[in-house]
Amino acid sequence: MVDFAGWEMPVQYTGILSEHRTVREACGMFDISHMGEFLVEGAGAAAWLDGLLTNRVRNLSVGGAQYTLMLNERGGVIDDLIVYRTADVEYLLIVNAAKISEDAAWMRSHLPGEVTFRDLSAEYGALAVQGPDSGGVFEKVFALAFPGERNQVIELPSAAGRMFVVTTGYTGEKGFEVVFPVGEASQIWDKLLEAGAVPCGLGARDTLRLEMCYPLNGADLSPEHTPVESGLGFFVDWDKAEFLGREAVVKDKTDGPTCRLVAIQGVEKSPPIRPHYPVLSEGERVSETTSGALSPSLGCGIAMAYLPIALAKIGQDLEIEIRGRRYRASVVKKPFYKK
Repeated sequence: MVDFAGWEMPVQYTGILSEHRTVREACGMFDISHMGEFLVEGAGAAAWLDGLLTNRVRNLSVGGAQYTLMLNERGGVIDDLIVYRTADVEYLLIVNAAKISEDAAWMRSHLPGEVTFRDLSAEYGALAVQGPDSGGVFEKVFALAFPGERNQVIELPSAAGRMFVVTTGYTGEKGFEVVFPVGEASQIWDKLLEAGAVPCGLGARDTLRLEMCYPLNGADLSPEHTPVESGLGFFVDWDKAEFLGREAVVKDKTDGPTCRLVAIQGVEKSPPIRPHYPVLSEGERVSETTSGALSPSLGCGIAMAYLPIALAKIGQDLEIEIRGRRYRASVVKKPFYKK
């Protein structure tokens, strides 16, 4: 167990490798109750969110979801989050645990009078169920057909309050997340466990998301880097006339970024790669890893790092320094893991 954003979280239950394989081959379950939940309501909610976020919220139909980014005025990433349209003028936002207070303060500082903003993070828990067998687990527990499509949200009846099932995920596998009143946590956990979901910890969650090149806020994403530098320009609606940070991000896109977040794969056997390990080109340090791990699926070291544009090309030869020794590596196409 480790401290994670003020929560006591499990690194592993039976082992990172076995839990990783379970999600890739069967069905794993993660406690993500540390994540934040915001509810935004009102006739002006969509317009207000569009002014704060990079993607176009008004494109969402009821029951839809989208990944998006919240930026500062310099175009740097405050947080990456998911917006779910739960009703005609109501939106559920899931934000990163370490950013709950900062996000809430930032959003409230820009809140217009006609929009209601509520931070429900202390009132809700959440579980993520991921893997090829997750649909069967869902149907056993909820006696409903699995939603199937990605980026959906449905509301389920609950005597304790509102409960949502969303199909987003952070592993690259088929799956769903259940968001529920905190008093329901142990009961829902037990039902999912009984239906075949296997508990998994932070260790497997990190290796799974890194194999897919899904960024981790505070590591791969930061207020110092724009979505263009982070390779997330796809989640910016360039046709929107206004959103916070737009001018800086458009300039970055027009002029071209000076660096880019790339995928780096080890080409020789090495100890596990960790964050903040030096990245070298022709013997000179050019960057450091933002994320790193031993990939259970590939059996080699993988990492991400911001590299100068001249070096951020597929096939670029590099070295990563691990415990004082240098190991050969190369820039590869994202993601690392492909089915």
